[in-house]
Amino acid sequence: MDRKHNKAIVSFAKDLRKNMTKEENHLWYDFLKTHPARFLRQKVLGKYIADFYCAQAKLVIELDGSQHYKEEGREYDSERTSYLGGYDIMVLRISNHDINTNFPGVCTYIDSAVKSRIII
Repeated sequence: MDRKHNKAIVSFAKDLRKNMTKEENHLWYDFLKTHPARFLRQKVLGKYIADFYCAQAKLVIELDGSQHYKEEGREYDSERTSYLGGYDIMVLRISNHDINTNFPGVCTYIDSAVKSRIII
């Protein structure tokens, strides 16, 4: 990874942490914060900021709003996923719609991904 803590974007990550979306807050406070595997919010990973990151599972969770479904958003997401994949980090993309309409299913999906990535 270029730099673990890219100083140029650390302050931006802190701002994002303070101003999480409704869906990010819901996922964080109602599931990830108390998950047995430790998750971090708005984690700087090289030149990107991940919505949520679990180092133990090498897993990033990205919540996608409508901007991610436009051509420019899809290209950026693809580049980012490829970059993180180069460090064996798996990226789960979850739509805000799924957070709002199928929260238990999203939690089961995340938990399953974490368990499949952690080798004991």
